[in-house]
Amino acid sequence: MNLHFEELTGVDGARIGVATLDAEKSLNALSLPMIQALSARLKDWADDANIACVVLRGNGAKAFCAGGEVRSLVEACRSHPGEVPPLAAQFFTAEYALDYQLHTFPKPLLCWGHGYVLGGGMGLLQGSNVRIVTPSSRLAMPEVTIGLYPDVGATWFLSQLPGKLGLFLAMTGAHINARDALDLGLADRFLGEEQLDALIDGLLQLNWQEQSAIQLNSLLKALQAEAVASLPAGQWLARRERIDESLDVVDPVGAWRAVSQLRDDRDPLIARAAKTMAEGCPLTVHLIWQQFERGRLMSLAQVLRMEYTMSLNCCRHPEFSEGVRAQLIDKDKNPRWHWPDVAAIPQAVVDAHFSKVWEGRHPLADLAEIGS
Repeated sequence: MNLHFEELTGVDGARIGVATLDAEKSLNALSLPMIQALSARLKDWADDANIACVVLRGNGAKAFCAGGEVRSLVEACRSHPGEVPPLAAQFFTAEYALDYQLHTFPKPLLCWGHGYVLGGGMGLLQGSNVRIVTPSSRLAMPEVTIGLYPDVGATWFLSQLPGKLGLFLAMTGAHINARDALDLGLADRFLGEEQLDALIDGLLQLNWQEQSAIQLNSLLKALQAEAVASLPAGQWLARRERIDESLDVVDPVGAWRAVSQLRDDRDPLIARAAKTMAEGCPLTVHLIWQQFERGRLMSLAQVLRMEYTMSLNCCRHPEFSEGVRAQLIDKDKNPRWHWPDVAAIPQAVVDAHFSKVWEGRHPLADLAEIGS
């Protein structure tokens, strides 16, 4: 299952639950069994009065979690052309319900977001109470490269970023470092790579029966003070003005063209981001524009329901399968998009990604209306 659980007993008898993603070769990519097992254990821990706190981490030095395990998803899509394969419905229902479960978890839940934190990994990190980043952290929603779109609640958490930064990061899949994550409100604490054991030891020393929130905050502040010298320089907040100016446009075609023009920019960070988008999926930029427009005033629950609809429809259309083929299966990095011209994509195709493709109630209808 590539997932391990531990329960460690502290000095006051309270227990700390530790959940470890353990699929190091795939950079801890989330499979459906991993999602289901993590959700079940989190429910047990939420209901267990002896569990005081939960730590979510990933094995290996390279990544906390580099996203969802999409290869098997695309194999299912190829077996059901033009349809929603059953695996897709199961996967996205389980993944988005897990993300919501994290956002609403009733106890301290600390996520150790080291290394690559991409796609589905961002869903786990952003749902946690205490989002910890390290010197190696590289956070991104890189779905433009595979013909999907930033999901797992990204409509909600990216739209909260200042100015057009959320839109830019969504369109380009650009990576942000630990300082950026703190600056942009996508992380809460910065710790050194070697401090995970010290964090867990510290959690085991706390008195969870009395003023535990104050004690936890003091522990995190003390550990962060030891690590702050290794905090990298921020990258994106200083570039906000330029990005806001570039994306001061009225439609997705204008946004695509504005960012594409930055491919040869003298700023290598902006140029690299623009190049990634220009080589990515034009339909994705239309979907991103729509998700930001439609999701602007939505609650988290409403966002996840909308994203569920979008994801199932991405499985019905050809771009997602082709993007995954080019990037992850054949790895030729040469996707042959069905709609290669951003200006020629029919509006009906974009609108179709927001249409219901299931029978009866929405599979995520039970998510409560909080998080707005």
